[in-house]
Parts: sequence; structure tokens; C-alpha cells
Amino acid sequence: MVTTPIQPSKHPLAEYVHRLESGKSLLKDTSQNLIEVVGILKSYGVVLDAYSNNLNYIAEHQFLVIFPFFKYFDGKFTFSKLLRHWWHDRINFEYAEYCMRAMLWHGGGKLDEYVDSPEFLEITKRAINAKLKGNLFMGTLNKIFPDFLPEQVKMLAYYSALGQFWRVMSDIFISLSDRYDQGEINSIEEVVKHILDGLVADASKPITYGVEINGKTYDLLPKSAELTFLMDTAVPYVEAVFFRGTPFLGTVSFNAQANQISFDQSQFAYGALYADPLPVGSAGIPPTLLMQDMRHYIPEYLQKIYDESERGQDDLLVKICVSFQKSMYCVTTAALQGLAPYGLTTENPEEKQANRKYLEQWMNRFTYSRILDVNN
Repeated sequence: MVTTPIQPSKHPLAEYVHRLESGKSLLKDTSQNLIEVVGILKSYGVVLDAYSNNLNYIAEHQFLVIFPFFKYFDGKFTFSKLLRHWWHDRINFEYAEYCMRAMLWHGGGKLDEYVDSPEFLEITKRAINAKLKGNLFMGTLNKIFPDFLPEQVKMLAYYSALGQFWRVMSDIFISLSDRYDQGEINSIEEVVKHILDGLVADASKPITYGVEINGKTYDLLPKSAELTFLMDTAVPYVEAVFFRGTPFLGTVSFNAQANQISFDQSQFAYGALYADPLPVGSAGIPPTLLMQDMRHYIPEYLQKIYDESERGQDDLLVKICVSFQKSMYCVTTAALQGLAPYGLTTENPEEKQANRKYLEQWMNRFTYSRILDVNN
């Protein structure tokens, strides 16, 4: 039987479909891009380490603390740290919470399904009753507003899940930088492979969450729920933070009559792959907090490139944002490779056709992204 060879894609972003089919990345392989991506991921890995530790601390040690004034101190409060906190000489953990709330709001995966299940609600109620035992005021409020605290517990489950996800990603990015320093990473494709290998290695890593109250542990996300790193945290994170995001206050109207924000969450395009670096570098825009955090850990070889550019330090946050977007297209490439129906470089015509359909569906979502900008 003669099989008709697959024709070139007619998608507006066909170039990127063919790049992926040939084993290349969404980001062009240039020496400049390699330095920017590895350098920014080194900085991002350091920041994610701090974000991860704090999210896990809040989930485990600030359980239903209604006014958690010192939640950003990881249990190591000092007056000098408080002064630095007020002076904003610190990691901006607010951005980690922004990402967590985006995941909670957009949902996706078995984690989203499980926190709405009767099993989760049952163990949640038991944990709440144990936490409120002897607290007449909070117990009364819980009876008047029975849905409030369960929603807080659901959010704490996302604190923990995102903290566990970022723990893995931080290690992947730091080891990428170490391999680059040792001369083992020499192309964008090798960056993507390193990330993909890391995702695959931890794909089935269990996502669990338990909290200890009065000496008893309540397994809110038990191992029996079979939640895993890749499908239940990584994929929903990419969807919620890379693609959808949330509209930035002050940049679009929230007036329903103006209809500037779609009623359909699946049509949201406010994520990291779409964000204009100029407003992102502006005060009041959540990702600016991330750029501020990463600026403290930029490796010397990348800092030198920024310093020698036309505006030097004057638009540093914008430069960091552009580099960060480039790196996120590499992470997205790894995710697309890992989730494809078949290996993207397959020569089997039927498998190539299935992959083509898969890639073109994804390219529909990249149409209004900054994929062309980061490659120019």
C-alpha cells in the first residue's frame, strides 16, 4: 500500500510547526539566545527555590491562620528581617501567590477535580474541626459561613502543590546552569532536552499534602488520590500561567459592558507567553515582582550583556522580561515534546499526521503570542 506523504503545513505559524517536527525549539538557536536562556533560568531557579520553600511553609505551618502576618518569614522572624520586609529588600513572595491563585482559578487536571470531591471535603471538615476546637469565635463563624474555611483549605492545597512543582523546576534549572558552566550545554535544543528529561524523570512523582494538628496528621492530598507532578501540576501550571494568566489591574477595563475581558476563561491570553515586556516592567503589574526578584541573581555573563546594551541598567526589568519569555518558550517546547501523541521526529506518516494536528492546534494559541518578537 502506498502512503501519501504528509504535505507542508498551511498554518500561519507553519514555520514553527516544521521547526518542532524537525526536533528544533520554538526559540531560534543562537549564541545570544543560549546565554540569555541559561542565565535567566539560573536566576529563576534561585528565586523558585525561595518561592517553593515559602509556599510549602505556608501550607504546612500557617494552616487556617486567618491573619498570617508573618507568613513570608518561613518561621524565622527577626526585627531586622521585618525592617527589610517593609523596605522591600526581600523576595517578593506575593508573585508566588499570584501564580497559585491563577492555578486555583483556572483549574485543570485531577488536582482540580479532587479538591471538589466529597473525599476532600470530608477530610477538610475534620481538619477544620480539629483546628477550631476550643475556639468559640471561629467555630461560630464557621457555622454562619460554612463554605469559607473549606475554600481556604482548598487554596492551601494549591499552595502545597505549586510549592512541590516549583521544587522540581528549581532543581532542573539550577542543574542546567551547572551543566552549562561545565561545557555540557551548547545549544537551545540541548537546553530543551535537559528540561524535558527533568520533566520525564519526575513525571509520576506523587503530589501529597498533609497537615499536623494537635499531634494528628490529616492527609488532605493523600497518595491514594494518585496526583502526580506532570499531569496534575506541570500541565495545569503551563495552562494557567504561561497561556491564560489573569488580566493586569490598570491595563484593561473590568467593566462588563466594555467587554474587554472575555467571559470564557479558555480565551484568556494574559500569560507569560503573551505579556508585553513594557507593562510587565511597570509598577503594580504582578510579574514585575518576579523580574525584581530575578535581577538580584543574574549571573555575571548575562549581566555583562545587559550592561553593554544601549540603555544599560535603565530598562533592566524589560530586558529580564524578554530573556524570561525566551526561556519560557524553551520550557513550552519541552512540554509540547513530552505531551505529543508520538515522538515529533517520527517518520511514520500516520504518526506524523497525528502530530501535525496536535501541533497546529497548539499554534492556534500562539497566534497572538510574542513568539515572533522573541525570535526577531
